[in-house]
Amino acid sequence: MLLHATTARAPCARQFRSAALVIQIHQHCARPVILHRETEHSHVSVRSPAPVVLKKVGRVVCKSMAADAGSGSNPKGNEDAAKETLFDTLFLGALFGGWYACNIIFNIYNKTSLKLFPHPLTLTTVQFMVGALISVACWTTGLVQRPKITLNTVKSVMPLAVVHTLGNLLTNVSLGAVAVSFTHTIKAMEPFFSVLLSALFLGDKPSLPILLCLVPIMGGVAAASMTEASFNWTGFLSAMGSNLTFQSRNVLSKKLMLKKDESGSSLDNMNLFSLITIASFILLLPVSLALEGWGLTPAALAAAGVANPNRVFQQALMAALCFHGYQQISYMILQRVSPVTHSVGNCVKRVVVIVASVLVFRNPVSMQNAVGTAIALAGVFAYSQVKRMKLGSKVKAE
Repeated sequence: MLLHATTARAPCARQFRSAALVIQIHQHCARPVILHRETEHSHVSVRSPAPVVLKKVGRVVCKSMAADAGSGSNPKGNEDAAKETLFDTLFLGALFGGWYACNIIFNIYNKTSLKLFPHPLTLTTVQFMVGALISVACWTTGLVQRPKITLNTVKSVMPLAVVHTLGNLLTNVSLGAVAVSFTHTIKAMEPFFSVLLSALFLGDKPSLPILLCLVPIMGGVAAASMTEASFNWTGFLSAMGSNLTFQSRNVLSKKLMLKKDESGSSLDNMNLFSLITIASFILLLPVSLALEGWGLTPAALAAAGVANPNRVFQQALMAALCFHGYQQISYMILQRVSPVTHSVGNCVKRVVVIVASVLVFRNPVSMQNAVGTAIALAGVFAYSQVKRMKLGSKVKAE
């Protein structure tokens, strides 16, 4: 079947002749097509029934509607896409569940280990050691692609490893000194240190809504601290110190962005975390041996009066596995959602850990303590929402 196309408007005969097309539509075309051509002086179109308009400057484009996957003409394709979306959603939900579960288990077993074996330096070293072994095993077996490590990589990773080591060590010191719920209440102050350090070192000026969100955070932590039954300055100051170091790590990660190597590749989040974990183990091991020795042996535990050394080993190992697990899962989630969504999930995680620790350890909680904790966490949630709206307005502006 031959269709002859003519121009809708032809200023002159020469233009009409240059625009005329003879197009043959093959009988085996699965769907009707439309051929559309625009030149500088003419507009030519050839239509068949139920067309889809396609435009292309300077050339003729033929597109079969049968190839349009989003047209609804392929129910099987739409069904597969829906299944894939459902799978992605379920997988993300499973990651959040694993993130929360590993964090709860880590805090419970870590607190129990610190009660039986009050040596936070040694236990933190064990946690880094287990994480380093897991990272090396993943590279060796090919589960994770081994990164290319250059001198520039080492220079960039070491400052991050230093603050990462201090942050986790101070967290364990706090967990050993006060209740788990109180440590996590104090750690709700992280947005305050994030705003402060970003303003000092990155030149980021906080907006008024951001500053207003910090008021309930600081007020809630202060109210909870005044009536905390397990309060002591060691636990309080070490938790505040962990906030400072962890937020310093975030600022440093922006200041010391890892540059691409000669091959054009750069570290992803998973490999960066693995390198930081290995470096933290190397940094902390000699300090731990010098200050605490290696008391995590059956003989040393028996001499310290520990009735069941195997229980300490098992709980320390479980804490170390969950310590590495929840941080790895956190990075996996961060690769699938926005940082603001991740921040909201982290806020919910803190609530879940606080509630779980109170139920497990039966810590006495006064009304003022509970209200102060709730106000602080509400401030953190409001902070994350303000950041989300700020990010959304920035994207629209671009």
